[in-house]
Amino acid sequence: MTATIENERTIVIGTRKSQLALVQTYWVKKELESRFSDVEFEVEKMSTQGDKILDVALAKIGDKGLFTKELELGMINNEVDFAVHSLKDLPTNLPDGLMLGCVTQRVNPADALVVNEKHKDKQLDTLPEGSVIGTSSLRRLAQLRHHFPHLTFKDVRGNVNTRLAKLDAGEYDGIILAVAGLERLDMGDRVHQVIPPEISLHAVGQGALGIECRVGDESVLQIIKTLEDADSRDCTMAERSFLRVLEGGCQVPIGVNSKIEGDKLTLTGMVASLDGKQLLKDSVTGDRTNPEEIGSQLAEKLKQQGAGEILATIIAEVR
Repeated sequence: MTATIENERTIVIGTRKSQLALVQTYWVKKELESRFSDVEFEVEKMSTQGDKILDVALAKIGDKGLFTKELELGMINNEVDFAVHSLKDLPTNLPDGLMLGCVTQRVNPADALVVNEKHKDKQLDTLPEGSVIGTSSLRRLAQLRHHFPHLTFKDVRGNVNTRLAKLDAGEYDGIILAVAGLERLDMGDRVHQVIPPEISLHAVGQGALGIECRVGDESVLQIIKTLEDADSRDCTMAERSFLRVLEGGCQVPIGVNSKIEGDKLTLTGMVASLDGKQLLKDSVTGDRTNPEEIGSQLAEKLKQQGAGEILATIIAEVR
């Protein structure tokens, strides 16, 4: 279906078919319907490459648009008007003609440890040696190997329910998931330990939703901008700039943490080797009105410390 807003006042929202993606998209739909009662919003569900390939580690697929390309094609072909993404899945360089139109208010961006029942009295530092921890993220893997070399790590794919089922069946002693995803799925009770940033810096954009739309589609942009949160936008713009300058995707060990105090934005960034033995971390504070410059400065700072060499080695290893 081609949506022509000016004539039909119908806006088509693109989304992945996963449970979490649908929860996020229907939240956006409900919020917009409460603001624009004269507009009809429809949801178009699509399967992405990342949803279809479940037997290969994400890093080995080697594609930065795993969960977004099909949605972006829908926008380019005028089949959908905008797409709702977990911002951490949205590449930092977008196709010609598309833009990041809105960043919603971020929820807790931290990582979480979820454990099998037999370890309910344990945390990461007290799990028995050799305990198997599931994660599909090289970022989480590198940082946790650095801090907890006594643990064993194993790849885990599938949606949140699939991963939790594997954990509960005993395939893993614990798994690492995003606090935000669990809370959005009303599974916050499964968060056993919120992992502090001192141990695991979160993914770029984690906890925020990014709404992508066509460049120049002012009627759509005006509508989705009503959901934008300025603090979340500035923080994630700094984070995405940091990632872009490092030429990394979401499948490399790059982590961040950002905060705003008054008119100042502080960005902390991390690059680590897969074995966790090399871990570079630094921070930059600057004027929040220029978040992308802060991200760029931090990336260059880490490059001077050897981040480029670490990332080049990782790319050669996982491809």
